Amino acid sequence: MANALVSRSIRTWYTQAASGRWTVPTFIIVWTVVVIVPLFLLLLYSFLETKGFKVVWDPSFHTWDRFFETGRWTVAMRTLRIAIGMTVIELVLAFPFALWLAKGCRSQGLKAILLTLLTIPFFLDLSSRTIIWRALLGSNGVVNTVLMELGITSEPVEWLIFTEFSVFFGLAAPYFATMVFPIFLVATLIDDEYLDASRDLGANPLQSLFLVIVPLCLPGVIAGVVFTMVPMMGEWVVPQLMGGGKVNMIGRSTEDALSTLNYPTAASLSAFVLAILVVLLAALTLLTRRRGGIAGLFEALKL
Repeated sequence: MANALVSRSIRTWYTQAASGRWTVPTFIIVWTVVVIVPLFLLLLYSFLETKGFKVVWDPSFHTWDRFFETGRWTVAMRTLRIAIGMTVIELVLAFPFALWLAKGCRSQGLKAILLTLLTIPFFLDLSSRTIIWRALLGSNGVVNTVLMELGITSEPVEWLIFTEFSVFFGLAAPYFATMVFPIFLVATLIDDEYLDASRDLGANPLQSLFLVIVPLCLPGVIAGVVFTMVPMMGEWVVPQLMGGGKVNMIGRSTEDALSTLNYPTAASLSAFVLAILVVLLAALTLLTRRRGGIAGLFEALKL
C-alpha cells in the first residue's frame, strides 16, 4: 500500500513537472538556494572583519573603508579596464571569423576541423598553455633573439613580457573560443532568405551586415561578452605568469586574501566585482531590448 502511494505521488509529481506546473517554482527554489543565498552571504561577509584569523560577527563598514583606503579598488578598476579592453578585442576578432564560419565556409570538413581546433584549448591546463609564452617573449626568448638577429633592435624589447601588453596577449587565446561559439551558433540560425531579401531591396553588403546580420547576431554577441568578460574578471593565472607580479588583478588579490584567511576582504573584492558585473549586464540587457535602435543608428548614418 505504501509503495503504491509513493509510486502514485512520484507519477503525479512527474506529470505536473512535465506539464510545466512545477518547472518555474522548482527552478526558482533551486536558483535561490544555489546562487542567491551564497551571493547574499558573500555580501554579508564583506561587512565583517577578522581578528586573530577569526571572523568577528559584528557588521560594520570597516572592511569597505580599508578596501578604499588601501587602494584595492584601483586593482578592481585595472581588472575592469583589462577585461573590457580584452573583451572588445576578442569581439572585433571573433565576430568576422564566427560569421564566416557560419555563413561563408562552404566546406563542412573544414568547418568541422576549425570547430575542433577551437575546442582543443579547453582540454589543456591554462598555466601550461601560458608558461610557454614566457620562453618566447622573454629577454632571451625566441622573439627577442630573432629581432636582434635581424637588426630590428640592438637590445631585448622589455615590454614584451611582464607588462600589461603581455597580459593582454596572454588572455587573447584562452578566451577567443568563448566569444566565437555563441556568435557562431546564433549566426548559423539566421535564415539566408533574410540576406536575399535585403539584397533584393537594394541593400549593399555593408548595409546588410549592420542592418540585418548584426541585430540578429546581437543575442550571440551578448552571450559571448558575458562568457568572455565574466571569467576574465576573476582571472589570475595569466596575469601572474605573464605579468610577473607587476600587473595585479583582482583574482590574485582575492586569492591572497583567502590564503591569509581574510575572508571579509576577499568577500569585499568579490562583491565589488559583482556589483560592476551587475551594472554591465543590466546595460547589456537594455541594449538587447533596444537592439532595433542599433539598426536605426546605422540607418541614420546611411551606411
